[in-house]
Amino acid sequence: MTTTTWPAPAKLNLFLHITGRRPDGYHTLQTVFQFLDYGDELQFRVREDGQIHDLQPLLGVAPAANLTVRAAQLLQKQAKTHYGADISLQKRLPLGGGLGGGSSDAATTLVALNQLWGLHLSIDALAELGLQLGADVPVFVRGQAAWAEGVGEQITPISLKEPWYVVIVPPCQVSTQAVFAAPDLTRGTPPITIRDFLAGFATNDCEAWVARRYREVAEALQWLGEFAPARMTGTGGCVFAAFDDEESARLVVRQLTRKWPAAWRGFAAKGLNESPLQHHT
Repeated sequence: MTTTTWPAPAKLNLFLHITGRRPDGYHTLQTVFQFLDYGDELQFRVREDGQIHDLQPLLGVAPAANLTVRAAQLLQKQAKTHYGADISLQKRLPLGGGLGGGSSDAATTLVALNQLWGLHLSIDALAELGLQLGADVPVFVRGQAAWAEGVGEQITPISLKEPWYVVIVPPCQVSTQAVFAAPDLTRGTPPITIRDFLAGFATNDCEAWVARRYREVAEALQWLGEFAPARMTGTGGCVFAAFDDEESARLVVRQLTRKWPAAWRGFAAKGLNESPLQHHT
């Protein structure tokens, strides 16, 4: 069996409103997802003995919490296939950054193994499986920029401008669980429409809470905001800003590396309405 390489792109939450909290504890929200031409890569080699092997375990991530392995096992169980896989993850996206790395890895695993194992499950079926792994997984499976509501599973494709983004990765990890558990987190933001979002009436309800508790995030927002309107993605802590062209974005990244040459890092990436994973299948 040959080894094949598949992309697991990053996403940005262009805004994030928390509109309420359900009795089961999950938060209802509104957000917009857009992909980047930057992310992790996964390599798969089909096995015929049914075993799932993670060849590059992530430091500090327990096997039971590894979304890539869990996705493979879930798909295997659902399809009742005798196939297995060797999986290697080339990690580029930070943990706790709000770029969707774990969810994207899980989605790519579902899409790739569905094809490599010859299962022929529909995108709808894969997205439904993905929801068992995390609220963000279905949007990566479907691969279209999207307006999302509910807990993130109610997805409407949306067409957006595709600017170049500068993304700053501060030297900190933000716990999504801690953010949503915070008693003083902004909740109950009135729902808006897609037209409201396109007109600029949207923010990130988690941003102020995270910036108060993570000095690095506050510094990143302030510094990047000197070049263009800056915002945190998801529950953080990565920060992004949009630019009209690649040259402008890469110039800001070069200035970032001169200002914080050691602890901080950043990258420039093109915003995409269609995931690179779509072109691989």
